[in-house]
Amino acid sequence: MELKNIKVSSVDMEARKTLDMRSGDTIRVWQKIQEGEKTRLQAFEGIVLALKHGKENGGTFTVRKVVDGVAVERIFPIYSPAIDKIEVLKRAQIRRAKLYYIREKAAKDIKRHMKSEILNERQSGNTDTSEAKKAKAKAEEATETK
Repeated sequence: MELKNIKVSSVDMEARKTLDMRSGDTIRVWQKIQEGEKTRLQAFEGIVLALKHGKENGGTFTVRKVVDGVAVERIFPIYSPAIDKIEVLKRAQIRRAKLYYIREKAAKDIKRHMKSEILNERQSGNTDTSEAKKAKAKAEEATETK
């Protein structure tokens, strides 16, 4: 009785095992979204913060992206059938396995940038805080586009 050609999962397990993904990489995860009777693909692009449990069956990876100044993190199972494909867009040279410190680092950078914008407005003689808020919004947009 030969049972070698039985397919247990709709996921290509070998392709996911050979996927070279590390913390710090910028990746795009294509996820299948079911809306009524139709299915569509939606991309989630961001930085890999952590890989947990390696390439085992219960392995997961955490992806973080920033949308309109709000950080969004998602945890994906590596072998989830809801994931169509995973693309590695950019490699990063890092020294840690888990990049959880990026959460605090991003908040500190934003605060520092806001403080410098307010100081620049005060030095220019403009005491109107609405102008400082507009300058802060422009600076945040500029950092998001980079």
